[in-house]
Amino acid sequence: MMHTRRDLLKLAGAGVASSVLAGCRNQRREERLAFAERPNVIFILADDLGYGDLGCYGQQTIQTPNLDRMAKEGMIFTNHYAGSTVCAPSRCCLMTGLHTGHAYIRGNDRIALRPEDVTVAELMKQAGYATGIIGKWGLGEPDTTGIPNRKGFDYWFGYLNQQHAHNYYPDYLWRNEEKVPLANQVEPVGAAGGVATKRVQYSNDLFASEALAFLNRNRRGPFFLYLALTIPHANNESKPDGMEVPSYGPYANRDWPNPQKGHAAMITRMDRDIGRLFDRLKALGLDEKTLVLFSSDNGPHKEGGADPSFFDSNGGLRGIKRDLYEGGIRVPLIARWPGRIAAGSGSDHVSAFWDVLPTCCELAGVPTPKETDGISFLPTLLGQPQRQREHPYLYWEFHEQGKKQAVRMGQWKGVRLNVAKAPQGPIELYNLAEDPGEQNNVASRYPEVVARIETILVAARTPSQRWS
Repeated sequence: MMHTRRDLLKLAGAGVASSVLAGCRNQRREERLAFAERPNVIFILADDLGYGDLGCYGQQTIQTPNLDRMAKEGMIFTNHYAGSTVCAPSRCCLMTGLHTGHAYIRGNDRIALRPEDVTVAELMKQAGYATGIIGKWGLGEPDTTGIPNRKGFDYWFGYLNQQHAHNYYPDYLWRNEEKVPLANQVEPVGAAGGVATKRVQYSNDLFASEALAFLNRNRRGPFFLYLALTIPHANNESKPDGMEVPSYGPYANRDWPNPQKGHAAMITRMDRDIGRLFDRLKALGLDEKTLVLFSSDNGPHKEGGADPSFFDSNGGLRGIKRDLYEGGIRVPLIARWPGRIAAGSGSDHVSAFWDVLPTCCELAGVPTPKETDGISFLPTLLGQPQRQREHPYLYWEFHEQGKKQAVRMGQWKGVRLNVAKAPQGPIELYNLAEDPGEQNNVASRYPEVVARIETILVAARTPSQRWS
């Protein structure tokens, strides 16, 4: 389903059930998911893709026909949020079902998950699922407790840390706990980054092939696949053009700066590979047995020459990556499950990355850990909004740029900047129903709302030795 930007922002800001759900509201209770028929689950994560980078979210220039078809055949969410505004903490929230006030990894340092940090993969494996991750991990270094094979994944192929993942033509990748040499040649840059001087094997092409092979091996199911792509992140070490892609494709002859050609080409190439994934599901007879979710780890970036304003990548929202304004943390979420999710449906249900773990637990028929900040959004997926529990609030903290905090509470959004220097500094307040672009700070008009958000900013987090 194609939507204009205005339509989407109006839908998201309203804070009420959208009209596109009208045809699903009358689904009878007995038509709920039969857990004896547990679905396969594929979670596809783009890297630094903005809320407005897809056609189904209003993008007018970048071609994303397969993701647009996914939306037409499934459901789009207009109020979905990443775990954080940068890679590692966002992925930690996704994997552990905890927001950044409770998660162990709250910043973008190279920190490993601990044995006691339970992941969604561990829970799915306990439920009898074959589990795999392909792509970027970022939650553990070699020989640490945080590598994927020690966090519930039977199989994994890709990058371990964020810096290595900057390079789309690496000289090696990891398969389980072994290095796989590639034909590329790389010149090291800095402590961990690099730029390829011989470009032969494009990592995301390898990830696409690995994903198809994973489907073939596990077609008897059930399986859980986390496909963590690096597109459209920049190679920060490759300057001034860090948008590495084998070809500019349909954008080669556009009168654009090369980084913008690369940005668009990367997204369209990713879209092509996602189309191949759906084709393989159909060929294997798994289409109606598989829930596919697609999202992004944070908002659009301004790295490697990329310019979020060029394509309006934040979709009319304020801010980009590293901001806690909407443009930095509100991200696409598309869900497709033929026969279960109503085609062409949408939802303004307010959800976040930490909701994925309890949703997967409900799908798999296993108990959700008590220590979670998440709420399953399976009722929304099944067209049963009357059963959907709502969050009293969502919370974020970001440990760069002087530390920031944010809260979404219903239609209200509170943001506090420079927390390290001023822990009790002023809170900006926005009414997202009226002002989704966060242009008008109304804190002075609603002191009682500010006071409630102040209370949440204190209560929502637990102390951390590393993340003060």
